[in-house]
Amino acid sequence: MLLTEKMDHTIKRLKSQAANTLTIGNMVLGGASLMATLSGNYSYSVLFIFIAAFLDRFDGMVARKYNQESELGKQLDSMADIISFGVAPALLIHQLALQDFGVAGMIFTVIYISCGAFRLARFNISESTGYFTGLPITAAGTVLTLSYFGFSYWSPAVYMFILLISALLMISTFTLRKV
Repeated sequence: MLLTEKMDHTIKRLKSQAANTLTIGNMVLGGASLMATLSGNYSYSVLFIFIAAFLDRFDGMVARKYNQESELGKQLDSMADIISFGVAPALLIHQLALQDFGVAGMIFTVIYISCGAFRLARFNISESTGYFTGLPITAAGTVLTLSYFGFSYWSPAVYMFILLISALLMISTFTLRKV
């Protein structure tokens, strides 16, 4: 009987931390992506961002399933998202395509990151309505990361356009149904 109680307690503790563990995994992969980019391992950087997106897709679902939604989890998710879908894809594209543009390339990169942070902050203070306002940073970061596969075909200037459009879509006020 005592062993069963200990197992139940352990299972409850694991369930209570499952969503935050997925979120931390998202954050770790975002950090790994940054390190891969800085080391010139761009393919790994892309892979890490895509795995982070996969984890991000499920952390909220797990939190709701186990009734573990919390303000801490919401803030932690935003911190992970700014790293994995804000800074990591922006640095990847900057290193690949925008570095030769000097200050202009840096400005476009920083605008994207700043708009992503604004988008997350706005989301965190808004009431849940079943709709997103503006393009979620996860979608923007995933699209930006996907653009890596066009690097051999597109002019580097195209990436400034992609960064700017993504940034504007994140801070826009259009609504998008949550899936």
